[in-house]
Amino acid sequence: MFDLTPLLEAPTAVQIHAFAALEAVLLTPIVLFRKKRDMIHRISGYIWVTNMLIAAFSSFWIMEIQLVGPFSPIHALSLYVIFNVVNAVRHARRGNIRAHMGIMQGTALWGLGIAGAFTLLPGRRMNEVIFGPSIDDGVSLAVLASVVMTVGAVIYIVRRTPRAAT
Repeated sequence: MFDLTPLLEAPTAVQIHAFAALEAVLLTPIVLFRKKRDMIHRISGYIWVTNMLIAAFSSFWIMEIQLVGPFSPIHALSLYVIFNVVNAVRHARRGNIRAHMGIMQGTALWGLGIAGAFTLLPGRRMNEVIFGPSIDDGVSLAVLASVVMTVGAVIYIVRRTPRAAT
């Protein structure tokens, strides 16, 4: 079902963006769900932050949807991610773990969940990579809706789970 051809034939900025975002998605459960903030969390967190920044900065070279000059409203999410990641790391270094956690959870939701869901819209490259060129748009929209609801539910559960600040 997966056909990487549309991604592998895409411009370099798109490839860098997609692979950095994918790595961040794969690391998200480790950095969000580890209860003990140990070395694994820190190393995974720094790799996650690096990938989020690579994905955010590389998006400014992806201008396939031009609604505001050369940019689209989704580029606002890239600015949001850059600001939040820097701010969250600053809070962690200062010992404000509650603020760090909240900012990172919001960044995961908006920067990966919501922005990632937009990549699955019919007609987008990642929709074709995941579903193939012949999938019915109704099916891909249903999958998109379920992805958004699942990501939202996971973030809600993570935010509601009490953790001791260390």
